[in-house]
Amino acid sequence: MKYFGGCDVGSTYTKAVILDENGKICADTTIKSKINSEESAKIAMKEVLDKVGLNSSEELAYLIGTGYGRNKVPFADENISEISCHAMGVHVTDPNVKAIIDIGGQDVKGISVDKDGTVKNFAMNDKCAAGTGRFYEAMARSFEMSLPEFSKLSLSAKNVIPITAQCTVFAESEVITLVGEGKPMNEIAAGIQMAVAKRCFVMAKKAGATDSITLTGGCAKNDGLKQAIEHVLKLKVIDLPTDPQLMGALGAAEFARQKGLAQA
Repeated sequence: MKYFGGCDVGSTYTKAVILDENGKICADTTIKSKINSEESAKIAMKEVLDKVGLNSSEELAYLIGTGYGRNKVPFADENISEISCHAMGVHVTDPNVKAIIDIGGQDVKGISVDKDGTVKNFAMNDKCAAGTGRFYEAMARSFEMSLPEFSKLSLSAKNVIPITAQCTVFAESEVITLVGEGKPMNEIAAGIQMAVAKRCFVMAKKAGATDSITLTGGCAKNDGLKQAIEHVLKLKVIDLPTDPQLMGALGAAEFARQKGLAQA
C-alpha cells in the first residue's frame, strides 16, 4: 500500500493528513503552529507518520505542502497554494459544494469550486485581521472565555448590539467598553458575529454562492458565525462530514495522491 501526505502550515494551526491509494484518510492531526514553520511541519508530520506506522516522510509516495508556511515544509515534493488545496479538499469531501468561505488565522477567502475540484474564481481579504481567527481569539479574550464558549454565546441572544469598529484593535476596545457598561454579553457577541458575517458578503459573491456555501478553517466550527452568515447572506451553510479545519491538508494530500499515482 502506498501512502500520500499533505501538510498545511497555517499562521495559527498546522494540519497534516495521510491518504492511502484509494483516497481514504489514514491519519490526521492539528497542532498549534510554532513560530518556526519548519518545526511546525516536522512535528505535525511525525504525528501522522507514527499513526500510520511509517518512520519517515521519505516513505510516502508523494507529499505536498500548502498554507502560509508551505515553502518551509522541507520534505515536500511540491508546494500548492492553500486556495487550490481547500477547493480540492472540499471537493473530495462533498462534490456538491461549489462555494467556500475559508476563514484562516490572518485572512478570509472566497473560493468558487469547479466540477473537477479546481478553482474557478477566488477573492481574498488579507489587508485587515478583522473577521479572521486572530480576531476571534481577541474577542474571546475580551469576554474571558475559550473560543468554543464564545462561538456559542450569541446563539441565546434575543437582540443584537451592533459593533461599529472595522479594525480588530478598535473592535476589541469597543467590546471591552460594552462589557464594562454591563450590556448583555450574548447580545454583544451576536453583534460581533453579524459584523464578521457582513465582511464575508463580498467573499461569498466572489465565490459564486447562490443558495448555499460551506465554511473551512478553524472558524467553521463557530456555531454563532454559521448562524449569522445564514441570516445575513441568506445562504444555507453546509456542514462537511470531515473536520473543516483539515480541508487544506486533505486537498494537499489528494493532489499528492493524484500526482503520485500518475507517476507510478
